[in-house]
Amino acid sequence: MKRSILYTAAALIGFSILTQSGFAQKKLSEQLTLTAMEKLFQDTTLLKGAKGPKWTYDMGVVLEGAATVWRNTGDGKYFKYIQSSMDAYLDKEGNINTYKPDDFNIDNIKNGRSLLLLYKVTGQQKYLLAATKLYDQLQKQPRTQEGGFWHKKIYPNQMWLDGLYMGEPFYAEYAKLMKKDAAFDDIAKQFILMEKNARDAKTGLLYHGYDESRAEQWADKKTGRSANFWGRAMGWYIMALVDVLDNFPANHPQRKELIAILNRTASAAVKYQDPKSGVWFDILDMPTRKGNYLESSASSMFVYGLAKGVRKGWLAPSFMAAANKGYAGLKKEFVEQAGAERINLTKTVSVSGLGGKPKYRDGSFDYYISEKVITNDPKGVGSFICAASEMEIAALPKTGKGLTVTVDNFFNNEYMTGPTGDKIPFHYVWDEDDNNGFSLFGKVFNDAGVKTATLKTAPTTANLKGSNIYIIVDPDTEKETANPNFMNAAHAKQVSDWVKAGGVLVLLLNDAGNCEISKFNVLPETFGIHFNEDSRNKVQGSNFEQGAVKIPAGNSIFKTAKKVYIKEISTIVAKSPAVSALTDNGDVLIATAKYGKGTVFAVGDPWFYNEYIDGRKLPADFENFKATNDLVNWLIKQVPGKK
Repeated sequence: MKRSILYTAAALIGFSILTQSGFAQKKLSEQLTLTAMEKLFQDTTLLKGAKGPKWTYDMGVVLEGAATVWRNTGDGKYFKYIQSSMDAYLDKEGNINTYKPDDFNIDNIKNGRSLLLLYKVTGQQKYLLAATKLYDQLQKQPRTQEGGFWHKKIYPNQMWLDGLYMGEPFYAEYAKLMKKDAAFDDIAKQFILMEKNARDAKTGLLYHGYDESRAEQWADKKTGRSANFWGRAMGWYIMALVDVLDNFPANHPQRKELIAILNRTASAAVKYQDPKSGVWFDILDMPTRKGNYLESSASSMFVYGLAKGVRKGWLAPSFMAAANKGYAGLKKEFVEQAGAERINLTKTVSVSGLGGKPKYRDGSFDYYISEKVITNDPKGVGSFICAASEMEIAALPKTGKGLTVTVDNFFNNEYMTGPTGDKIPFHYVWDEDDNNGFSLFGKVFNDAGVKTATLKTAPTTANLKGSNIYIIVDPDTEKETANPNFMNAAHAKQVSDWVKAGGVLVLLLNDAGNCEISKFNVLPETFGIHFNEDSRNKVQGSNFEQGAVKIPAGNSIFKTAKKVYIKEISTIVAKSPAVSALTDNGDVLIATAKYGKGTVFAVGDPWFYNEYIDGRKLPADFENFKATNDLVNWLIKQVPGKK
């Protein structure tokens, strides 16, 4: 009886616990995403009327959360949800149904982040064409005299904190993709102007809006500022900062200023965190005023901004205490059970704005607390999913903290034509999101605390000195690269000396015909490993079972994955000191070797790339994403001092 009572109590607040059947519940980020998929924006897939679904920014907030869950889980249904949601608006030329660029509403830019994700993953041009239409709006967006974007054409001369989140993360991501380098000056300017004109020197908090003309009723005639510190407005601003910094150039002269603004904003937010509940009030600086209340969307945004800022190194680790306290408060104050592995998010203000018709929003305290507070508002839902995803990453064991994994870009050195027409590296590189990329593989390393790096030159003991794990993947043939860099005895000596000193070497080859094997074998043969020039597990079309490999219980590397997909693989001959780590029908598929203080892992297919771990292609019973996590955990343990 006690067990049932305890289980029910825990379930009421949606904790990820073990159920009575022994299976772990989905994490909170997944549970709320599933709620959103089932309850929100159903018209985007079901409504087929003349007008169709309405292009709305709050959907983009939910999709932002879904993207984090997809990357954290490798479950393709979350990506497909994003894709089907956006596809409801687009034709093949990238025209966006119900979007009106001449409204110059910066809210309409938000969904561009989902379009860019879809383009980078699928390569479909319609997503880039649609994103370019949003970029074109920004180029024509009306501005204040200082150069700040108007929030909307119907709100002349006004900048709102909300607008920084709606426009700038997309602007930065598009500028990086399309090499619009001058855009970053403009992006930095938007944050600097907003802080200059909206920040209160005494509290450090930012007012919701600023009217350069001082013409609006809500605007202070001297400063142009609105009257109150609305929680969600500051939440939008801190989310905008941490999302923009992802794509802001490391060498840009104003990057330091953006990080300084983030630190000032985070410090002010922590100062006004409710000490009792750990979350934040709707009006930040009036916790005791009658009618004020704890509000879930702003609280989620602050937790997200603080946790991500710490993870990325832009905020000091000391800010994590506020994030932890805030997340505990989110779960206690706002999360309610909504069925099996589903939760609801309560107490989100539906909307708050400034000015407008027919009801004029005067920015007063009484106005803000008069707006409706609802359950499962998409702005709160999306923000909570982002916050929960960050906190779930933070909770993962950082067993690889202080380590660096380096991927080779010398023996594998392929180029493709990028979206701007220039040649860009591709095929097994960290920042590549399409099928061929290692972006999810790199994320698994990063989430375990390991830094990712790339080596573009020939490996030497000197340039590998800062690397703990070195991955060589799919060495080029002459049909892939005009002048490939082949492995030779001198390269092999440098790498083997590095392994002997304690390095962990990962060899991810390919099958004969898709990889240079004969010359490359001089390296693995140092460790008793020989790649056969064959091709096993050929797969016809979508007959995925032809590529199925069962992993027996007790495997020393793959402790959770039971069935994986590896197609067109070169088999291995393993001799001392090498041993087989996975054998199938008499063939050695994976071998390992101890060599001096170091370790070697070898397999004849680079099967840890996005196409086979992101869940979009393979049936659900293949566990390549789990296997990737297993491998990363094992590799970290092979580093001397990490056992």
